[in-house]
Amino acid sequence: MAGREVERPQHLGDGQPRDIAVIHLDGVPPGRWGLRGKPADEAAPAITFGVREAAFTRPDSDEIADRLVRTVTDAVAGVLGTHLRDSIAVELVATPAGRTGIGGVIVDRQAG
Repeated sequence: MAGREVERPQHLGDGQPRDIAVIHLDGVPPGRWGLRGKPADEAAPAITFGVREAAFTRPDSDEIADRLVRTVTDAVAGVLGTHLRDSIAVELVATPAGRTGIGGVIVDRQAG
């Protein structure tokens, strides 16, 4: 990220810590990125969300996906620069129940 690093996140959204959130901040060296099949001078931000599969079976799942993609794109453009807005990729990956673990324990099986 070449000096554009932001302070490491401590809380998400409403200021409450999230015990099951994992955030990766990965940088790509200059000259090692392409966009739309062409070399790019600056790496485009790519955000991947692991979302519980149940979120995509709700009646409002299209609205949820739209809001997540739009809000995350706005946030990333606000931090890294609006010139990157058209290149920001947000991927929502559905994770079935019982397929996420933290600390060696399946999340859906944790007590309370």
